[in-house]
Amino acid sequence: MIANFGYGVLVITFLVTLYSVFAAIYGERKQIPAMVESARRAMLLTWPLLTLTAGVLIYLLVNNHYEVQFVYEVTSRSMPTYLKVTAWWGGQAGSLLFWSWLMSAFASLVTIRKWDRDREFLPWVIVVACVTMAFFIGMNVFFENPFAQLYQTFDGVAAHTLKPANSILFTPEDGRGLNPLLRHPGMVIHPPMLYLGFVSFVIPYAFAIAALITGRTDDRWIRLTRRWTLWAWLFLSFGLVLGGRWAYDVLGWGGYWGWDPVEIAAFMPWLTGTAFLHSVMIQEKRGMLKHWNMLLVILTYDLVIFGTFLTRSGVLSSVHAFAQSAIGPLFFAFIGLTLISSVALIIYRWDSLKSETQMTSMLSREALFLLNNLLFMSILIVCFWGVIFPLISELFTGQKVTVGPPFYERATSPLFATLMLLMGVAPLSAWGHSTVKTLGRAMWKPIAGAVIITSILFATYTQKVGALIGFFLIALVILVTIYEYWRGAYARQRGQDENIFTAFWNLTGRNRRRYGGYIIHISMMLMAIGILGIEVFQVETQGTLKQGESLSLANYEIRYREIAQWDDRPNGVNYRRAVLDVYQDDEYLGQLTPRIDYYYDSQQNMTIPGQRSTLKDDLYILLVDWEPATAAGATFKIFVNPLVNWLWLGSFLFLAGVIIAAWPEKEAERVAVKAKTRIQQQTSAAD
Repeated sequence: MIANFGYGVLVITFLVTLYSVFAAIYGERKQIPAMVESARRAMLLTWPLLTLTAGVLIYLLVNNHYEVQFVYEVTSRSMPTYLKVTAWWGGQAGSLLFWSWLMSAFASLVTIRKWDRDREFLPWVIVVACVTMAFFIGMNVFFENPFAQLYQTFDGVAAHTLKPANSILFTPEDGRGLNPLLRHPGMVIHPPMLYLGFVSFVIPYAFAIAALITGRTDDRWIRLTRRWTLWAWLFLSFGLVLGGRWAYDVLGWGGYWGWDPVEIAAFMPWLTGTAFLHSVMIQEKRGMLKHWNMLLVILTYDLVIFGTFLTRSGVLSSVHAFAQSAIGPLFFAFIGLTLISSVALIIYRWDSLKSETQMTSMLSREALFLLNNLLFMSILIVCFWGVIFPLISELFTGQKVTVGPPFYERATSPLFATLMLLMGVAPLSAWGHSTVKTLGRAMWKPIAGAVIITSILFATYTQKVGALIGFFLIALVILVTIYEYWRGAYARQRGQDENIFTAFWNLTGRNRRRYGGYIIHISMMLMAIGILGIEVFQVETQGTLKQGESLSLANYEIRYREIAQWDDRPNGVNYRRAVLDVYQDDEYLGQLTPRIDYYYDSQQNMTIPGQRSTLKDDLYILLVDWEPATAAGATFKIFVNPLVNWLWLGSFLFLAGVIIAAWPEKEAERVAVKAKTRIQQQTSAAD
């Protein structure tokens, strides 16, 4: 009964969403404000309705209602409560509902703002948000019902939305449980972060479409969505980092990024979103690239839907693609329709999107930002081609040929290196016009510093050319950023009579967007150190050891002490844990305990590495296999990952930088109005 109630509320929500779309369009076309307001209120109603639907589903998950197919597929009695709740987004139907719930929350937040100055945007923002929401809710209503129940008929057990004739409800004794790879604390935060990033990008797209439809093609829509875009980018960025950490902890490949199709699917909207954040500054400062910015935000939106399509269609083989479904063609159709209609609007408004100024210098900041955008698009093309190539190969040859990491690494490495060089040059270039002479005068000190640092690394750490180029670029970006920050603080110190620390603080507060961006640049270089370390200097070995035997790698010695096996029946897990003694240069460092966890409900293993982490390197040990006690043998795979922890360290600084950049500032117009009012009041008082 409660499952039927949940489905009924879901159907009502779908109808309310459709009403909001048609009411907004009708009210705008007929100039009936009451209808637009009715559409707005209908959209606001979707969030409490979807919250009620989600509450019903969570109740079913937590209370072991295995007669519901979705509950049976993603939970089991041995799973702890928090994992039963997170199973909401751990399966196909639930994740679609989670997407819709977040979308309704964000759309509601947007529509409760004051619309006095931007009333003409409102109906079209409602339309775009509700069309997107209706698509995902429709997937749940018609194809992926999370409340479908299992019924026993003469033909066997099958899931149905409505009770078939001559059938009885079937309740299994236990569920299958989540895939072991999903039984990790990262399940609490990683998928929601990615979904938050995906869904948040719908809002800038909605305003962009509203601007195109209404003809308000100035930068007002950009200023209205600036913080939305930054927060969306933060969520998506942090989701990617958390996913990397999760993969590092449980997938057992000794790395954080495997160029998996679903990883790339989440990475592609990050590329276009990053390009958009840089490109909009050109439009705000110089009134340029209006066509390009519209195209970027449209592309980001459709790549978000495309990423969901790849994850949820089952068309590509991936460690992340746990769902198989026939809804892929519907996603593809929706992507095609939204992309074609959005581009058609750009063409319709082509003349009104013309640039207000012309680019006069190839070394100006806007020119370098444009080059930055082209590099991001080049990386996107490489990623997109790699992802769709298996589909194309299957279409023409009948065989699905997968593109591996070597392709991506060879194709993207020069592009990322050039991006890093631009990060070192662009902050010192000027808007409008810049020359080689002026840039050289500003850059010689950071370049000299980077050369000195690279020379020291050459003498003490590595002679690998690729690594030295990478370290030079990292040092250049960090030194340029610090130099630019110092110049601003020093000028403020002299002009405002402040001490240097106060000057730094006030400088950041007066221009949070700019200096928050500088902090992000430094954080990304710290992350680049970690990436460079593991990609260039990682070493590994594998061997089978008897008790008392050892393996050596780099300056580590790993000695096999013992192995133990035991059952945790209440949680449905069998543990196999090895104990290893670790030595470095003959100094005893302690013990590591890699293990293999076997889950009885899903009949699958999960590998948990033993790790010893420092800023210098990460000792990473996997228990690959083990033999019965009579043989007393165990196979281990050992990695030494230099500098990888700089990646996680940089991610925390990244979070701080984005928070600073996205922190609300008073709009210039509002400040001007208040200043004018204050002057008038002072004048009146004087009179």
